[in-house]
Amino acid sequence: MTSSNAPIAGGVLSADIAVPGHEGVVAFYSRVLSTGEAPLWRPDLMNNLGTPIIGVGERVEAYDHLPLQWMPHIQVTDVAASVGQALERGGHELMHHRDESGQSQWAVLRDPNGAAFGIIPTVPLDLVPQPGDSTSAEGVGRISWLDLTVPDAVGTRDFYQAVVGWSSRGLEMEYEGGRYTDYVLSSSDGSAVAGVCHARGVNRGLPLAWMIYLPVGDLAESLRFVTEGGGEVVRSSATDSELAYAVIRDPAGAHLALVPG
Repeated sequence: MTSSNAPIAGGVLSADIAVPGHEGVVAFYSRVLSTGEAPLWRPDLMNNLGTPIIGVGERVEAYDHLPLQWMPHIQVTDVAASVGQALERGGHELMHHRDESGQSQWAVLRDPNGAAFGIIPTVPLDLVPQPGDSTSAEGVGRISWLDLTVPDAVGTRDFYQAVVGWSSRGLEMEYEGGRYTDYVLSSSDGSAVAGVCHARGVNRGLPLAWMIYLPVGDLAESLRFVTEGGGEVVRSSATDSELAYAVIRDPAGAHLALVPG
């Protein structure tokens, strides 16, 4: 999978959310994310390189119309064209910023399922902070994956292929004797960055929102802080007695996933 800050079409640069009870939610994430002997995130929610990958904003009046979801910011080659494709395919425009000449700069959209996401122009490589030679991507706070669970995975796959420019491949699934296909979506360099899943099997009951995956230094410790901080561990899975990932709900009601760093 690609680094979250790769400057390529379809790359997921960052994510943010506007929440009520802002100070409390920031304190929640500050504790939950900065675990382990070598934390991947700082208490100010920048990653351990000082890069602003995620943002928690206050839910002021200007953001009241936005859904209470983590919104990934996805790079596209042409913001205006992507907005047009979204509207043609049943999406909705929540925000659309243009410069003085009328050129589209960024937009916040909602897909036909109700999942919100942002689109921004592809960022030049020289403007993207990169890890030092001694720091691998695996040891850096980043968005390591995105998942979207929906009733119509095929239609949703087609929507994002048209709007974002992602390519896709099928991933065969089996649950309770039934077989079906989920989809892995890739950026323009072929790196897998996201999944679109049917709302069945292990994904049944997940919200209709993009689930961002954030790595942490000590997943078990992070989950203890989730419950102590007023959040909820919605589900978790383990391999060989070690936690592999967990879906959590924060005190404001938004969902995301945590994975080992």
